[in-house]
Amino acid sequence: MSRTNKIHAISKALIDEMQLPQSFTHVVESVYVPLCEHILNKKSDTPLFISINGAQGTGKSTLTNFLKHIVEAETEFSVAKLSLDDFYSTRAERNKLSQSIHPLLITRGVPGTHDLQLMEDTISMLMEGAGGSIPRFNKAVDDRYNADKWTPCTKSTDIVLFEGWCNHSPVQNEKELLIPVNNLESEEDPEGVWRHYANEQLKDYHKRIFNHADMCIMLKAPGFKKIYEWRSLQEDKLKKNTRPSDQSRIMSPDELKRFIQHYERITRHTLQHLPETADIVIPVAADHSIKEILLRHDG
Repeated sequence: MSRTNKIHAISKALIDEMQLPQSFTHVVESVYVPLCEHILNKKSDTPLFISINGAQGTGKSTLTNFLKHIVEAETEFSVAKLSLDDFYSTRAERNKLSQSIHPLLITRGVPGTHDLQLMEDTISMLMEGAGGSIPRFNKAVDDRYNADKWTPCTKSTDIVLFEGWCNHSPVQNEKELLIPVNNLESEEDPEGVWRHYANEQLKDYHKRIFNHADMCIMLKAPGFKKIYEWRSLQEDKLKKNTRPSDQSRIMSPDELKRFIQHYERITRHTLQHLPETADIVIPVAADHSIKEILLRHDG
């Protein structure tokens, strides 16, 4: 099978599996395939660690899935995909944080509500070629799956694709943290304890995780206003794919609006500043279309 036919077959299978429109083949051919070539040009004798940033609903999981399958189809490399969301702390752990630091930390979202040690250990395990398993988080019940349902990883990894909503998000300064950006902050965090804590935790994420990445790719939303609309689509899809007995924590529209506000500060700041430093920026239009990749050239 020729390279073109092979990629076409992979695209068709993934498009059907992920319930994407058939027109998505254009995105694969014009964006994903060139991106794969750029990634492979960076590959050396050591494993490649790639961080993918994108606000909620921008298509991080879709991008990561296609990159993995295309690279593995065209090469002998093994690709592991990770999601920041799967490293959320358990609900019991977040409950402790909410009692000891700030009530808003019960809600998964900001830096500080992830198990950073588990994240660091898992990435190290993959980069070092050791056997192990990748955690999974069940959003429908807002808690981590038991370890027997984690994703096993039994062979050495050549490329690690790590996607997350705040991957490489720039840290804010004290002045930027002073003024609330929404009702959640003004009414439930008037003293700024929660947002200061998240900002300090983000510094640690950079030090222990993001600074070790070989490449940062950003899926850039047109603005924060589109995030709620896109996240609503995700919640609808989650509800359709979840058993009725597991839907107790699927959010109503009002709950989702409040939930999104937990992400607003960091998302807005990221949209404004990360394009200046990300290695690759992929603009996502208001209609969710993607037409190009922008490479940053230093110097």
